[in-house]
Amino acid sequence: MRVLVAPDAFKGTMSAAEVATAVAAGLRRAGAAAEECPVADGGEGTIEILRGPLDGELRRAWSHDALGRPLQAGWLWLGDQRTAIVEMAQASGLALIAPEERDAERASSAGTGELLLAARDAGAARAVLAIGGTATSDGGAGALDAIERGGGLGEMELELACDVTISFEQAAEVFGPQKGASPAQVARLGARLREMAAALPRDPRGIEMTGAGGGLAGALWAVHAATLRGGAEFVLETLGFDQRLAGADAVVIGEGRLDGQSRRGKITGAILARAHRRGIPVHAIVGGLGPDWDSTQDPRPASVQIAGTPAALERAGAAVTALQPTRRAPVTG
Repeated sequence: MRVLVAPDAFKGTMSAAEVATAVAAGLRRAGAAAEECPVADGGEGTIEILRGPLDGELRRAWSHDALGRPLQAGWLWLGDQRTAIVEMAQASGLALIAPEERDAERASSAGTGELLLAARDAGAARAVLAIGGTATSDGGAGALDAIERGGGLGEMELELACDVTISFEQAAEVFGPQKGASPAQVARLGARLREMAAALPRDPRGIEMTGAGGGLAGALWAVHAATLRGGAEFVLETLGFDQRLAGADAVVIGEGRLDGQSRRGKITGAILARAHRRGIPVHAIVGGLGPDWDSTQDPRPASVQIAGTPAALERAGAAVTALQPTRRAPVTG
């Protein structure tokens, strides 16, 4: 039994690589052949996932977190391609802000703008900005200001790898609460986004993925002609995932919480869909289930296990061999 182990990070507890290592150890103990393939969808950990496969050089630049505090943030330089891969969570990430400090109205995306300027100054002809895991709901206002103060992006082409599919005007309503926003703040943030959308050169409302990063994706699409694509698809393509999937009898996915958003632009949903089309069973090992997770909706995992520690992940990995159903025929047409 050949199993491709492709979990995302359990945010705040374990990296994707740590989860993959623990699950794979359990699978091997149970006699399966396990290939570790940790993944990300544009959020926290994306550049670490891609650094090895791309042979990228990790660079650091001074930036600011969402509350304006200085920090050194990492980004990847692919010199032979004159391409930079920038991760929004490195500067404007929610994980950088303690829960008691979170202020969705104050949080600014300026630090991400500063990282894009660092890529420009390095001579990048193209920058891929991985957008996800952010503390901000400012519609990208902070990043736009920082870029303008820094003299613009010049001729650098900008591609956005977005971790969600929501549109600009939905950013506060859907993700504001997890960034510390009260219902009253969500209403004010939503009004601010609507006002900003009306003033941008292109209106991002109703455009899929423009709500990523608290609306930063929409702002960069409107002002800097950035192209939009799914972060999960970008990562999977870069990792050669389809080729690795072709040789697998099963796939293990994982994330901190499986919920309704998991199927909408997230890496777990993207892997589920790809495996489903090929008739390959998918087993989910996750930290928990959200109340809006619909276990009856297709595509769905062949099994779901809850595990929150390395030891529990290893046991869950071993259990996959007993839970494995017969591989079905690929979906055609």
